[in-house]
Amino acid sequence: MIVKSLKPILVLLIAISALCRAEDPPNIVFIMSDELAYYELSHMGNPQIKTPRIDQMAEEGIRFTRAYAAAPVCAPLRCNLLTGKHAGHASVRENDGGTPLRTEEITIGAALKKKGYATGGFGKWGVGGRGSTGVPEKHGFDVFFGYYDQVHAHSFYTPYLIRNSEEVQLRGNKGGRHGETYSHYAIMEQGLDFIKRNKDQPFFCYLPITPPHGMYDIPPADPAWDHYAGEAWMDDPAVPQDAKNYAAMVTMVDRNVGEVLDLLAELNLEENTIVFFSGDNGGQDRFKSDDYPRGYFGPNVNPKNGVEFRDGKGSLYEGGLRIPFLVRWPGKIEAGRVSGLMFYQPDIFPTLTELAAAKNPHDLDGLSILPELLGSDTVGRVQKTHEMFYWEFRNQNAVAMDRWKAIQPAKDAAWELYDLATDTSETRDLAVRHPGVLQKMRAFAESAHAEVRPGTYSDPKRTKHERDRWAKWATSGEAPPPRKK
Repeated sequence: MIVKSLKPILVLLIAISALCRAEDPPNIVFIMSDELAYYELSHMGNPQIKTPRIDQMAEEGIRFTRAYAAAPVCAPLRCNLLTGKHAGHASVRENDGGTPLRTEEITIGAALKKKGYATGGFGKWGVGGRGSTGVPEKHGFDVFFGYYDQVHAHSFYTPYLIRNSEEVQLRGNKGGRHGETYSHYAIMEQGLDFIKRNKDQPFFCYLPITPPHGMYDIPPADPAWDHYAGEAWMDDPAVPQDAKNYAAMVTMVDRNVGEVLDLLAELNLEENTIVFFSGDNGGQDRFKSDDYPRGYFGPNVNPKNGVEFRDGKGSLYEGGLRIPFLVRWPGKIEAGRVSGLMFYQPDIFPTLTELAAAKNPHDLDGLSILPELLGSDTVGRVQKTHEMFYWEFRNQNAVAMDRWKAIQPAKDAAWELYDLATDTSETRDLAVRHPGVLQKMRAFAESAHAEVRPGTYSDPKRTKHERDRWAKWATSGEAPPPRKK
């Protein structure tokens, strides 16, 4: 009698279990290319740089036109992304490469790990050097392979990389711009291997890859050069070699994106893996000249109509904050969509935890953008938006609200106000005409700022961290290898 009465319950439990397996949490791949700018992708009209696989990703997923960095430089934005906090609450606000997260801070990696995800990071960490409270293995990552310090990450021929705070030697390298082992190849190999090894369980693969930032070096035999065969500007001696290398590096990143997508297809994981691709902060006007005052590749200039984002990396004007952002998930995200939703990097944390049905810490500033990705009907609620966005960096402050952007560009400077709906280039200051709007935004800025509380180092001299920073520099004195013809 007891066995008979339990039978229907067991059948029900089996059915529920099967349903849960059918709705397994998705794998998550987040690729972030260091300093790749909004207009440096060929689907955005760039006439020189070639990115066919990223263009294909845009066609197969959703592209955002108003995605923003949470800070205009490397280390702070990584803190904002990983912790879901805006700049006024972040523990890392300087760009020194070594300021660490605090011990108790919860990262995306830690939140997903609690839900049974395998967690791996490959590339540049930037929020805690070796010997600090901010190292990735203390913040939810099973493995992190690459650079912990961002100065270390400037060289692609470093003598060693770091895996969970231990040095991994790279054959034939002495730092600087020449060597035998190209570090980015090793990082991508480890990232792809992580996906292969964890194909049978949910995984979070975080790929904050270093190209095209740093020393502009790429092996002369890299297949990216083939995309530029016959390009007249590649043979123009007036074009700096570093500019040519830079274009090839972006195309190498493009190939890396394709390698990730192809591997997911090969492992039959496409339908249960969401892939994000973005830059980290706004573009830098590299390789400027009289003929190219906004840089040779015009990273902050719309090549279709000439409209510019003001300034660039390091600034809280649009040029320092606007980033490319694509998301692909076959069968879940409608292909070919273009979204004007405004969001920034703190919103990624709650988006990923909602995907994984994981818990959020109580102090998040971000809002999930999952309804915009999958649709309100699928998610069961409409997309929420921020009443205001907040940024700070050193002596600069900025707030965005709807169409308005308020900026204090220096500590003692007057606040400026711009209408981004009619003035994307932030050229017409409307502060005098709209004092009530500005007052409201300034009040928000004051309430959004809290005193910074960074993490700490066990060694006051930061011995290992300083070793990593100095590993960037060459000891051989040799010039970089010539480009493949």
